[in-house]
Amino acid sequence: MEHTLVAVFDNRGDAVQALDDLVGSGYSRQDVRLSDGDPDAPGVDAPGVDAPGGRVEGAGDESFGSSIKHFFTDLFGGERSEHAQMYSEAMERGHYVLTVTTTTEHEVERAADIVERHSPIDIDEHAGLWQGAMQGGDAMRGQAMSQQSTPGASQGGSVGGGSAQGSAMGASQQRAADTTAIPVIQEELKVGKREVQRGGVRIYQRIVETPVSESIGLREEHVNVQRRAVDKLVDPADIAAFQENTIELRETAEEAVVEKSARMVEEVIVGKEVTQRQEQINDTLRHTEVDIERLAPDDDAYFRGHWTSNFAREGGSYDDYAPAYRYGTSMAGSELYRGRPWEEIEPGLRSDWEARNPGSTWEKMKAAIRHGWERMTS
Repeated sequence: MEHTLVAVFDNRGDAVQALDDLVGSGYSRQDVRLSDGDPDAPGVDAPGVDAPGGRVEGAGDESFGSSIKHFFTDLFGGERSEHAQMYSEAMERGHYVLTVTTTTEHEVERAADIVERHSPIDIDEHAGLWQGAMQGGDAMRGQAMSQQSTPGASQGGSVGGGSAQGSAMGASQQRAADTTAIPVIQEELKVGKREVQRGGVRIYQRIVETPVSESIGLREEHVNVQRRAVDKLVDPADIAAFQENTIELRETAEEAVVEKSARMVEEVIVGKEVTQRQEQINDTLRHTEVDIERLAPDDDAYFRGHWTSNFAREGGSYDDYAPAYRYGTSMAGSELYRGRPWEEIEPGLRSDWEARNPGSTWEKMKAAIRHGWERMTS
């Protein structure tokens, strides 16, 4: 997504200095454009370069001023938008409009910091003076934009696209009555516990049949009947036996009787054993830090003088060294380096500088960076 910064100046010299400073800080000349004070006059862009809103400078009848009015319409959601009217009115009144297009929010914020040094006008304050020429001026001043609002310049996203994001970015010092709350966020670690399944025991009870063999002695009775011949007289005493009679004898035998009985021979005890253990939790917590950079009103003039005295004879221009001066001043206010001696922080600054500026050598810019750092810390 593209992000666009819009700043308005009533002095052409300030606007040109802001443009030069942006280009010297690494922004592409094709992404930085400045309109002329005359809304119908061509801009200072080179012919053939696309202007905001998708129009070509020097390639058609439409001026840069007209194309930037279309750009405001696209950026703020229609020509009836209060902010589109506000910036178009600034063009009509002969002010100078500077636009910077970037691909990241970080770059557009850095551009806003650079533009603030060159005294852009407070567009909201001026809008109050243009009520007679603008429709809805009172409502415009009372309406807060969708994001953070401070005087001076505006940032838009998706240039020339279907959805526009608008937020005001500061390009001048805020008045004492205005305050801005910057949240400092820090993560906290809360460790709790929950019960989870970690396996267990499943017990099956089944019947197993095992063949057995036992021996037992069995007794049997058998009746034997024998006849034998006898020849003798019957005793009178036995005469009573001389009658009909039936004698019955039964045979007996033993047989095996099988009886089964259940006996408990073993117990399986099932229970739970509870143990306690300590686990070390390692994680990473994030928090935001706010770096405060102290700004002096004459920094640019001061550093130009220092460059003239120390580096001008080596060739190049002040714009080559300006980013190094600014880097040194900004790092002096960083929480990471604040209060530490130069010898201790130099290795870290060198790695960070070379990562941010691949085409700039540390040895060439070291002295300018250190001077900017010492100006803020001494």
